[in-house]
Amino acid sequence: MSDHKLDALSLFVSDSHIVDTNELKIQYELHREDKNAIIHWSKCLDIIRDNVSKQVFKTWFEPLKALKWEEEQLTVLVPSQFYCEWLDEHFYSLLEKTLGQVLVAEAKLNYLVLVDENQDSLERRTIRLPALQHAPVPEKPESNVVSGKQVKEFTTYLNPRYSFDNFIKGESNQLAWSAGMAISQNPGGTRFNPLVIYGGTGLGKTHLVQGIGNSIIRRNSNARVLYTTSERFTNEFIAYVQNNKMSEFVNYYRNIDVLIVDDIQFFSGKEKTQDNFFHTFNALHQAGKQLILTSDRPPRDLTEIDDRLISRFQWGLIVDIQPPDFEMRMAILQRKSLDEGIELPTDVVEYIARHVTNSIREMEGVLISLIAKYSLDSRELNLELAKEVVHGAGKAEPRQITIEDIKAFVSDYYKIPVETIESKSRKHEIALARQMCIYLSKQLTQNSLKSIGAHFGGRDHSTVLHSIQTIEDYRDTDKNVRNASEYLYKTLKNRV
Repeated sequence: MSDHKLDALSLFVSDSHIVDTNELKIQYELHREDKNAIIHWSKCLDIIRDNVSKQVFKTWFEPLKALKWEEEQLTVLVPSQFYCEWLDEHFYSLLEKTLGQVLVAEAKLNYLVLVDENQDSLERRTIRLPALQHAPVPEKPESNVVSGKQVKEFTTYLNPRYSFDNFIKGESNQLAWSAGMAISQNPGGTRFNPLVIYGGTGLGKTHLVQGIGNSIIRRNSNARVLYTTSERFTNEFIAYVQNNKMSEFVNYYRNIDVLIVDDIQFFSGKEKTQDNFFHTFNALHQAGKQLILTSDRPPRDLTEIDDRLISRFQWGLIVDIQPPDFEMRMAILQRKSLDEGIELPTDVVEYIARHVTNSIREMEGVLISLIAKYSLDSRELNLELAKEVVHGAGKAEPRQITIEDIKAFVSDYYKIPVETIESKSRKHEIALARQMCIYLSKQLTQNSLKSIGAHFGGRDHSTVLHSIQTIEDYRDTDKNVRNASEYLYKTLKNRV
């Protein structure tokens, strides 16, 4: 880093004090030769490199520079506030485990952020330091329980940044959002108990369930709302068993008003944990407390999960979140860029929305990389830069499955002409092929229900939903249809 560049920068530290240019130079010069810090951080980077993609490592970890190692705290220099927030939110677990492995279990990570005083952008906002401060994992299982009694200050582990206000709703998540709103107004008092939200990675499940929790607390500050993950629940359970403190564990969890458990699919194969969670679930449900769960698949498709638990997961409402369609992806990009204080050109928004389609999280990563290049490298915010970032993320020009692809493949499978499938015939074998096409179109494309209906003779929204539900029902009762749907889905998916 040159002195010239340092002259234009100020340093924000943990107490929000702005260090002047001369003091910055002194601090930087003082610590830049801390060999222990450099060696420790280099070892950390070796581990991180093996656990993230090449593009992610290059964008988010290469720019970080080790400054000092002191009192079990590793301080790194980061280019902007973007990095603090993004690393804190998306890589907390990886950083925590890596520091514990390379250094000591109690090691802390601190960020020092360089901010351009002349740039009127989001880097001028106050930052959160030290690093990893709002991450959801407690250091010890006893953090909320002392000798069988709850401590006065109940830790929710909710991220305050997740709310209904900044959750973009659309057709792909409308039902889940509506159920969440109803629960936030009357937790435990609706028919949606438990609420199980399932869908692929990065589609907003965690945002929505934490938004529900935050909304409940805003309405009732005394509500005991806990957000946890199946992994943390398991680790806490094991720790309390080892320390012969199961009564504390039981008392704590059964005095919660709203229990939110993320990624229940990871309970798979953990018989003792499942048994404990089964009794916790029963106790809370019988007491009229609210349970909210997320999964990457419907409960009936979970493997190595006790049938008793599967049955209880199905007591309330099970709703999926699908990948957002093109219009919703544009809305998300526009909203998130404005939240960061930057208005993206329309052609940039359209390009990213068309070429990054797998998940909202993936799209956020591309957006942050774009803003980082714009703000840190003084690049022009245009279509050329968008293409460079999207290509660098490995998302350029993906081959998308179309409804016409699905029609042709299903037509060949059932030996029924496409025009016959599109007709109004109600013969069982033709109707089944048509319903299979509609079901797969919903599963494999980004088209809205209205758009799917238009591809099958202008059928309306309710007819499309009926077709999807028919195949879902067949999958439960008809082995041939289940096998056909799985074969068609996997084969079409692998053709992309």
